[in-house]
Amino acid sequence: MALVCPAMCKMLYFLDFDSTMAFLMKDLLNKLIRAEPTLEKGELAAGEVLADFFAESGTDIDCRLDKWDGCRANVTAHARSSGDRPGLLFGAHLDVVPAGRAQWQSPPFEPTEQNGRIYGRGSTDMKAGLVAAAAAMVEVVGSGAELKGDIILAATAGEETDSCGVKRFVSENGGDLGPLAGMILPEPTDFEITVAHRGMLWLKVTTAGKTAHGSMPHLGISAIGKMNTLLNRLEGFRPAHQVHPLLGKCSMSINEIHGGKAPNVVPDECSITVDIRTVPSQSHQSIIDEFDAIFAELKAKDPQFQAAVEIIRSVDALMTDPDDPFVKKVRDVTGINKTIAVSFTSDGPFFGKLNAPVMIFGPGKPQTCHKPDEYIEIKDLERAKQFYKDIIVKFLT
Repeated sequence: MALVCPAMCKMLYFLDFDSTMAFLMKDLLNKLIRAEPTLEKGELAAGEVLADFFAESGTDIDCRLDKWDGCRANVTAHARSSGDRPGLLFGAHLDVVPAGRAQWQSPPFEPTEQNGRIYGRGSTDMKAGLVAAAAAMVEVVGSGAELKGDIILAATAGEETDSCGVKRFVSENGGDLGPLAGMILPEPTDFEITVAHRGMLWLKVTTAGKTAHGSMPHLGISAIGKMNTLLNRLEGFRPAHQVHPLLGKCSMSINEIHGGKAPNVVPDECSITVDIRTVPSQSHQSIIDEFDAIFAELKAKDPQFQAAVEIIRSVDALMTDPDDPFVKKVRDVTGINKTIAVSFTSDGPFFGKLNAPVMIFGPGKPQTCHKPDEYIEIKDLERAKQFYKDIIVKFLT
């Protein structure tokens, strides 16, 4: 099969097949890191890199680049089959978090290979898993295997911020994918099979007041003072929930506060942001209702109290039965018997709207994510590709 564009043929002429794919995987990873797909720059450049990889693979994989808002992008690669079996979907994200202000040993968006590792922002979260899934897909299809179920790779925008890409993908493609045996998110789990994570609800709560000159505060209503009342009420508050056997308790933290415009002006607005991590038994709407009830309680005591809540971001909890047939079959294929829950949140609940079980399983150590000198072990890149190939072959051939 053709795995390289003509310009690369001479370079790779003396390499065997495995060496060729190893080279191409590292090349793809390096290009994706250089694309710098942060929120500021968007995912389009990274999407074009991934689309080129499939276009130059010499396979009949259908790859589509979905662009919007100038620089945002999703990529969907689809290998079609006889349709005799349900398909498999790999769900990844193209975007990365910014490099931050902390010092890196090498430029974060200029990949560096050293001591068997590739360093760069996004190398672990989650370009390595994306590259391994894409390479596995190309290898299986290029081998001439007769697929009995479709392979789909969805690489989406905005997972680190608002999940806009996966929402768009599910909305536009949900009815066209056919039945799915299951979905794998190649996020970094250090090859542990992950079936659960807590949900995430970010809220902005705003108290209202009335402006007045700082020398005559009695003519105004301080929104900061009203926020102080609310903060005292929220001390020790946790939304109602049942402790989950895998995920534990719901947590809540108030992580930002903003109020006031000048030292001599009574503030008419003050806001806080609240980070709530939810468990499967909780409805996010019920949490909003609890906040509204607290506002009503405080207003009954103080008619001048006014507050409102709005949702900044909402992601449901993920919970897939560890004994689901899809999970059990992946465990058999990989030889990894244990399943775990993780603390981070993913796009898994949105992919779950496609009515198939979701697991998270990929290369890279989660503790390196979002930190300076993020890296992936090159051997783990190859190991992930082999795992994904074995899963595809077991389910679809």
